[in-house]
Amino acid sequence: MSTPTILCVDDEANILSALRRLFRPTGYRLLTAPGGAEALELLTAEQGQVNLVISDMRMPNMDGAQFLARVRQQWPGIVRVLLTGYADVDSTVAAINEGQIYRYISKPWNEPEVLLTVREALERQALEQEKARLEALTARQNEELKALNAGLEEKVQARTQELHLAHERLKKSFFTSIQVFANLIELRGGQMAGHSRRVADLGRRIGNQMSLEGRACNDIFLAGLLHDVGKIGLPDPLLGKPANKMNGEELGVFRKHPAKGEQALMALEELRPAARLIRSHHERFDGQGYPDGLAGLTIPLGARILALANEYDGLLQGTLSGKRHSEEEARQLIFQGKGKRYDPAVVDAFLALSGGLPEVQSESLALAPADLKPGMVLARDLISRDGVLLLATDYVLEENLIRQIQDYERSEGSRLVLHVRPVKN
Repeated sequence: MSTPTILCVDDEANILSALRRLFRPTGYRLLTAPGGAEALELLTAEQGQVNLVISDMRMPNMDGAQFLARVRQQWPGIVRVLLTGYADVDSTVAAINEGQIYRYISKPWNEPEVLLTVREALERQALEQEKARLEALTARQNEELKALNAGLEEKVQARTQELHLAHERLKKSFFTSIQVFANLIELRGGQMAGHSRRVADLGRRIGNQMSLEGRACNDIFLAGLLHDVGKIGLPDPLLGKPANKMNGEELGVFRKHPAKGEQALMALEELRPAARLIRSHHERFDGQGYPDGLAGLTIPLGARILALANEYDGLLQGTLSGKRHSEEEARQLIFQGKGKRYDPAVVDAFLALSGGLPEVQSESLALAPADLKPGMVLARDLISRDGVLLLATDYVLEENLIRQIQDYERSEGSRLVLHVRPVKN
């Protein structure tokens, strides 16, 4: 800290000499002036280096009150002390009001009191200056901190945006890779172009209809795109062959593809939930499916949804039974499998999405095999429990065929219902 500078102003030389002697031992830098005008010139020359002014009240041309008022206006940081030898209350009050003095000292003064007053005034000034410096420093640092925080927020936002874009690119690339892979699977199968995408889209729509959470619907979608991945290793003759035209050995090979599809994808952590759905997408609600013979709610819900979506598209494309069905016919066949091949809740959600169950023509009849008569015409496909097409719509029944149907019902041990149009006279 620099040595404090004190300016003493008095028109009496002996007073100035006395003040010099008084302050010499203190080490303060001392300046003197014989009047107010001279003191103002000296203060201007010092350029704010003066810490404290001691001024006499009674001086010619410019009294102490006027001088100290000028000091307050031009250098408000200087501490102002008034010396007065008169019991003039009005002058002292004027000095206090106009000059806003720190203290006034009566002549003749008490030297220890003067020294104590000056020391306290300088200490207070130093504290105020330090306080002002710290406040200014704090304000400046706060502004710098605000600017830094703003910069950091911008950087964080920019980085977050970069990460978001990178994540979106990665996710898009991931789905694109899966779609490309699904297309390659379909190219291997020959006649199934677009099948995987349609199954995936329908499966996700059914999941949304059933209010499944987003991750579950996403797993169904991925499983739909890749549900035939296990068919890549199948022999060419099997790929385009409907299941109802395969022999026992071929069916044995074909039915391994769901498990092989799961095995192919389990190494990828992101695809493990979808891989489990792929394994079970040929399970049946009545337990007659494969590869594990699961039944009812033990089959993962996503797999139950995928089973319906896969077979609905197969009915439309003709890959399930060798015959293409209209949407109305396919919905009717799905409905017939409710509670047997398919989860009833999944069927209901599917029908709600697809426009409901088409009405059966009023002229058709639902008959047991024992009630069939030669000449009747099938109004709907006759499908076995295993999903094999036994007889196609519009097939004309003959007496020998009716006996075969009745024998088949007895051998299966389950009741058959055939929708037929009556014989026209």
